[in-house]
Amino acid sequence: MTGLEHADWPPAPIRTERLVLRASEARDRAAFIELFSSPEVGTYVGGPRPRAELERAVPAVPGRRPGFFVIDLDGAMIGMITLDRRAAERPGHVRPDGGETELGYMFLPEAWGCGYAAEACTAALDWFTAALPGEPVVLCTQNANDRAMRLAAKLGFTEVERFEEYGAEQWFGVWSPVSS
Repeated sequence: MTGLEHADWPPAPIRTERLVLRASEARDRAAFIELFSSPEVGTYVGGPRPRAELERAVPAVPGRRPGFFVIDLDGAMIGMITLDRRAAERPGHVRPDGGETELGYMFLPEAWGCGYAAEACTAALDWFTAALPGEPVVLCTQNANDRAMRLAAKLGFTEVERFEEYGAEQWFGVWSPVSS
């Protein structure tokens, strides 16, 4: 079992060359609604959610929990990264009892193709390695999601298995921090 719930949270904002990874704030609510209602973003994650439903359901400060980073570019949210425990009942694990930390991310379409996902995910993985040395991180994405498959390879995830879930073939990989 990972100890993400025991890591200091929220950490100080993490700065990269172009981005800031930070805890969610009330000013991010509109971007959350845009992200989850976007047909482009929803393509590989079960489709967009209705905007009216999101307006009712999204709290004033969405995403306030350990392992949840807002990706900020020039003071505005462009996406999010999650480091969550993978549910034991789902397929795809690297430990017999499950409980691995799973990397997830979503970005607004206008931020696609700029290298922000690689930059932000690298920073989140570096933070995770410092917070929980030696813990593996897993990633699962649809094989059909070419962008996510390329990012997984770029980040250093290696394939563990493929399986059917949510009506599509999934690619499941693991990233293990390298000790120096």
